[in-house]
Amino acid sequence: MPNDNPLASLGWDDEWRTHFAPFVNSLVPARVVAEHRSRYLVAGDGGERSAVVAGRLRHDDDTTDARPAVGDWVAVDAGPDGVAVIRAVLPRRTAFVRRAAGRAARPQVVAANVDVAAIVAPLSEPPNARWVERFVAVAWESGAVPLVVLTKADLCNDPEDAVAALRPSVPGVDVVAVSASAGTLDPLRAHLVPGRTLVLLGKSGAGKSTLVNALLGHERMATRDVRDDGKGRHTTTHRELVPLDGGALLVDTPGMRELALWGGDGGVEATYADVEALADECRFRDCAHDGEPGCAVADAVAAGTLGTDRLASWRKLRRELAHLARRDDPRAAAEVRARTKVIMRNVTRLYRERGR
Repeated sequence: MPNDNPLASLGWDDEWRTHFAPFVNSLVPARVVAEHRSRYLVAGDGGERSAVVAGRLRHDDDTTDARPAVGDWVAVDAGPDGVAVIRAVLPRRTAFVRRAAGRAARPQVVAANVDVAAIVAPLSEPPNARWVERFVAVAWESGAVPLVVLTKADLCNDPEDAVAALRPSVPGVDVVAVSASAGTLDPLRAHLVPGRTLVLLGKSGAGKSTLVNALLGHERMATRDVRDDGKGRHTTTHRELVPLDGGALLVDTPGMRELALWGGDGGVEATYADVEALADECRFRDCAHDGEPGCAVADAVAAGTLGTDRLASWRKLRRELAHLARRDDPRAAAEVRARTKVIMRNVTRLYRERGR
């Protein structure tokens, strides 16, 4: 049943009311439902309206994640010209954050205050378990509950086999197969709870916008065919929060071909709990799992209970986390720079000696 309270229908509750208390005398609450290049669309008691960010937030350091994102609850000044001004962002419950594209090391909040992070992959081709693991790790780190949604089940001979094959890669995570064209969406609908927000994440062509349209019952999001090489075409060009008739909220996002980590190691630990548990059993605390005696990880690989691909994926994410830790630790970063200088001096000397 639709909620007659506009704020409640967007997920507003007593906790948000408490966070908003400092602004109650001068501003009004709203939720960011879309993000465009220079403006936002916010929704509240007065319906939807265009919004801009106040100067203080707009000029916030690019290395922070303080700027508004889709899903954020914000305090706005309604404004006489019909354009709201976002004065503050309320503390987030969850945030799906990745490293922004480009050379600059800065975070990008893909979606905020989501309860379920649905990683969408099509069954028109075998799912890439390593890619799914990476997204699940970031989902756990965000504070949301991960969910793996395998779309286009009608294009797969045995979708249940595909689900069963992927489950060992994401222990503790629900994996469901759906088909928008065949109308088999109940496994996904089970995760759409009134007042809760679910974000769809995945590559272009995975069928995210098609899912949104099927759940809405009409075409709201534009869709395009997948290219002949199997790669998706970018259909969704901005992030958007969409209320569903049943009371749940859905966030559609543009396709992401890559997802660089940004944050702590809790997500990796949760996703690779089996590998982390084995590492804890190694004889030496600083075991590199590379031939040391008493290495439980190597023993599991030899016994066939741990796949080499999964181990390689864990190593790769651990290396990324170590790089992030050095970025945030000035002393560690200085040590790396010093070692790099020594290495480069040695390489230069070696080339000079060879040139004699």
